[in-house]
Amino acid sequence: MKRREFFNWVGLGLLASSLPVAIAACTTDTTTTASSPSQGAAKDWQKIGTVADLDKTGQLLVPESPVGAVLVVGTSKAAKNLIAVNPTCTHQGCTVAWKTDKNQFVCPCHDAKFARDGKVQAAPAEKPLRTYLAKIENDSVFVKPAY
Repeated sequence: MKRREFFNWVGLGLLASSLPVAIAACTTDTTTTASSPSQGAAKDWQKIGTVADLDKTGQLLVPESPVGAVLVVGTSKAAKNLIAVNPTCTHQGCTVAWKTDKNQFVCPCHDAKFARDGKVQAAPAEKPLRTYLAKIENDSVFVKPAY
């Protein structure tokens, strides 16, 4: 074997053995592990406010919660009918508002409309709002992502 062939084979071997490491470094890990408290906690019921806050206006907007932005609509008297969505419009990211008289969420930026269950009722939005399960326990409001 000639010296040039030897170095070609050694170089090729080094390249082949480092390829899995390079691929692993370039990929993103989208899985969550049980040891990740913030990600694991976001899948469980999370306290986002109090019943008193919800009952003041019939709405509870929490821009930053463990599960993300949440808008809960309802009162403690009708706790079984609570509505909870991510209020970020799927069109361009404005914060939607609940319109009680129309029984829908409306985006103030481009007038997209969403039903109680987050489904699009009027364009320009094409994707529904993310929804959450909501409950009241011990004078606190809790939400959990609805997958």
